[in-house]
Amino acid sequence: MNQPERLYTLYWKDGRLYILDQRLLPHRVEYLSCTRYREVADAIREMAVRGAPAIGITAAFGMAVAAYEVLAEENTQARLRSYLAEASRELFKARPTAVNLAWALERIEKWLSENEGLSLKDIAAGLLREAEAIYREDLENNRMIGINGCALIPDRASVLTHCNAGALATGGYGTALGVIRASVAEGKKVHVYIDETRPLLQGSRLTAFEMLHDDIPATLVTDNCAGSLMKQGKIDLIVVGADHIARNGDTANKIGTYSLAVLAASHNIPLYVAAPLSTIDLALPAGEDIIIEERKPEEVTCFGNQAVAPDGIEVYNPAFDVTPAKLIKALITEKGVIYNPDQEKLYKLFAKV
Repeated sequence: MNQPERLYTLYWKDGRLYILDQRLLPHRVEYLSCTRYREVADAIREMAVRGAPAIGITAAFGMAVAAYEVLAEENTQARLRSYLAEASRELFKARPTAVNLAWALERIEKWLSENEGLSLKDIAAGLLREAEAIYREDLENNRMIGINGCALIPDRASVLTHCNAGALATGGYGTALGVIRASVAEGKKVHVYIDETRPLLQGSRLTAFEMLHDDIPATLVTDNCAGSLMKQGKIDLIVVGADHIARNGDTANKIGTYSLAVLAASHNIPLYVAAPLSTIDLALPAGEDIIIEERKPEEVTCFGNQAVAPDGIEVYNPAFDVTPAKLIKALITEKGVIYNPDQEKLYKLFAKV
């Protein structure tokens, strides 16, 4: 297949959804070719694609894939509606924590409810257009997050980040890394410290890959090095992404973020969360209500294909943890920066939209 000129998280071509298989990075760049929605759900579940915004975009395209499956079979309206409902349920179950997944599927379902009289062909084409709109909007939101967050990054700052909240986790550009990219584009000298992010190493595999690609100075460190760096005065601020933000400002992000927040508070270092409004869930009161996904023990007991723990050991492998709002200096969104986020401020933020 002909790959696109630049590295895309996903793209649509000739009736297929192509998803960059991030499990193979940084050593191999390969795209999964999806013509069935179950292939899309598997890519989300198995983390071939990951990052809350990217998961939402992928799910939206997954619904378009499902519609084109039915269209190829020349089926009925009843079959289309039934199959799309099934696809929505399966895609929703693929990753339970990232709220962008549910947000994107709800938007697709709203479009379907408003366009019931269309033909099968028009519904399939319309779902594809809606997915493409979600993709474009995410990219623009990322750029606005970068612009809004740039003011928080001093010149010659050392920035610590955790996991990957970059172009690979979004439609492009990134949230946390978007803030860094915008700061560099403005001419600021920025040095990035990258947590490796155990157990799947999204920091060392993906964020390091992006920083090298953009020629942004960066240093890779082990997760348990962060506190020592702070004590040495080598970290000026922390910028992370988010997978689910409750209406009181509590934020679920990659496991290990809470530990960084506690360390940052102890060393008087600001921690910023960069995320689009689609990651904020006003229906959810607090962080304790966020469902935390638990993943396979093998992600911890193995390193690549090599076992690093004895057979039979019990494993606890949550994919995320929750950082209380009181430990977050500011929330950076496409609509502005919210300092010391809480329920009242988040309601006001949405009231402006």
